[in-house]
Amino acid sequence: MSKPNRRKIRTFALLLCIITFTTFLFSYTLRDPSVYFFKYASRLSDSFFAKGPCACRQCVTELEDDPWFAERFNQSIHPLMTRENSVLSDETFKWWQWLQSERHPANFSGVVEELFRVIPDEVLYMDASPERCRTCAVVGNSGNLMGSKYGSLIDSSDFIIRMNQAPTAGFEEDVGTRTTHHVMYPESAKDLDINTSLVLIPFKTLDLQWIISALTTGTIKHTYVPVMSQIKANKDKVMIYSPTFFKYVYESWLEGHGRYPSTGFLTLLLAIHICDKVNVFGFGADQYGNWHHYWEDNTLSGAFRHTGVHDGDYEYNVTLLLADKHKIQMFKGR
Repeated sequence: MSKPNRRKIRTFALLLCIITFTTFLFSYTLRDPSVYFFKYASRLSDSFFAKGPCACRQCVTELEDDPWFAERFNQSIHPLMTRENSVLSDETFKWWQWLQSERHPANFSGVVEELFRVIPDEVLYMDASPERCRTCAVVGNSGNLMGSKYGSLIDSSDFIIRMNQAPTAGFEEDVGTRTTHHVMYPESAKDLDINTSLVLIPFKTLDLQWIISALTTGTIKHTYVPVMSQIKANKDKVMIYSPTFFKYVYESWLEGHGRYPSTGFLTLLLAIHICDKVNVFGFGADQYGNWHHYWEDNTLSGAFRHTGVHDGDYEYNVTLLLADKHKIQMFKGR
């Protein structure tokens, strides 16, 4: 049999498999079938073309294809803190304390010891392999999500990472319903579902003390502003963003622009380090050039772009560059 004929037969067989498989999924469930189409049809396709360090068609951590990415990406720096990696260099500790000018912090090592008596001390997401294809949706808070109808696509990911005050109720069609990880800091905290992992970004030792208190006694009610004294969250699913990783993001990826990275950019780099395929939603302005949260009046244009501590333009340009280099896929909404 000639090569062209064999190629045609293989192509036809692949298409038949995909059609048969997705038809089965549509008939098997009464739930939203589009979720299963996005999730499983994509994975079936990925499995036919998998190569490199993961089972996806293209893996974030492929370094040989892009010197710019390889120069910045350091897989040896784990994004989440454990007892073992909590010891900070003097340089890192001073930089981290400088972020919010904490002048008289509590003893850091003592606070860390107390912290890991309350939350798990586990090394997570170190399971990367040629057999894994972990898909992740990083859902920002931009008004460009309104009217996007991305909900089913977002919900089809393995990990769905949201941040700060982002609501889903009332916006399900555009932002989805599922949340596996919610990134916050004390001043942006909210109650979470028992199945959602809380990822705390600490800017100071007091933030670590706050999460201990918020999960137990509720004695800390104020940082530099009033904060929630207690939070509804599963303490067995609480994780701490590493200050060492925080500094790495600032220096390697932002090259010192701004005082420190935004929650959105820190969340994006978390996903790049723990996921194999990263889809990004809700970043940037809407179609009219307005910068606002999707649940807010867009007359507040620019409210979260120019904060005085983040270089929003530089962060967004790096994000676009990651998309241009096919390290992430950007969904720009409306």
